[in-house]
Amino acid sequence: MSEHLTPHLDIALRHASSGFNVTPIPRLEISVGQATTGKAPCLYRSMICFILQGSKHVAVNDQRLSYDPAQYLISALDLPLIGQISDEDKTRPYVAVSLDLDPAILADIASSMPHVRDTDPGGLGITINPMTAPLRDTLLRLLSLLNTPADIPVLAPMAERELLYRLLQGPQGRLLRQIAQPDGALDRIRRAVAWIRDNYNARLRIEALCSASGMSRASLHRHFLAMTGLSPIQYQKQLRLQEARQLLLGGDRNASDVAFAVGYESSSQFSREYLRQFGAPPARSVRQIRQAISSSVLN
Repeated sequence: MSEHLTPHLDIALRHASSGFNVTPIPRLEISVGQATTGKAPCLYRSMICFILQGSKHVAVNDQRLSYDPAQYLISALDLPLIGQISDEDKTRPYVAVSLDLDPAILADIASSMPHVRDTDPGGLGITINPMTAPLRDTLLRLLSLLNTPADIPVLAPMAERELLYRLLQGPQGRLLRQIAQPDGALDRIRRAVAWIRDNYNARLRIEALCSASGMSRASLHRHFLAMTGLSPIQYQKQLRLQEARQLLLGGDRNASDVAFAVGYESSSQFSREYLRQFGAPPARSVRQIRQAISSSVLN
């Protein structure tokens, strides 16, 4: 093992290549990337993320969060964010491990722990917390199973449960219990988010969102804004712009075609909002991204 590699990092780099890597351990992914000069859109799922090397900044609307190997991130619901990977040492890649959260497993573990009376979470559904030694040790046991894949079916569920148990004991135990609670405020907002994701290119209908979430109009707006940092319309706009960016990067479609494909009725409005979000008009933005990708490959 190289001198600068931690055991966690050594295992991750031996089992992952550049980009997103799905591992044989259920719901566990490893991401390997390079520092970025610009900000890029990303969709965080309901998950825990541990950075093993490098650091990352994410922005939710006007709120900015930063984390590195000394912290871990919890995202309680799907959130469209703007992220930027940074690292002073350009020779070492950014490496992170993420574990999707399973509400059923969280509920089962929480049910065996001493009862805690939680109030309404009342805060953003994404948070940064200090890494602890017990969490680091448990994460290492989970990652180590990649070296012995035959052990994964039996031992991975045990390591995952221990990891979630440690998190439930931590400062964000309340947020995690909210994920496990059916029909709570967070669960209802997750349903509203799912509706928007399934209908991102259609006209947003608040009545349909209220029906999907089982909330009144006033309650929906209050909880949605508190947990996502965005109004439902702003959330849909973020999804549309992220999808538009992917469509522009993936093919030969022009900005007008992409604008209508993601639900915009005006190509000029799309161009204005794209410029505001990504700092450049659609065509120039795509050229810059492709040039940056080509430069990184050549280097």
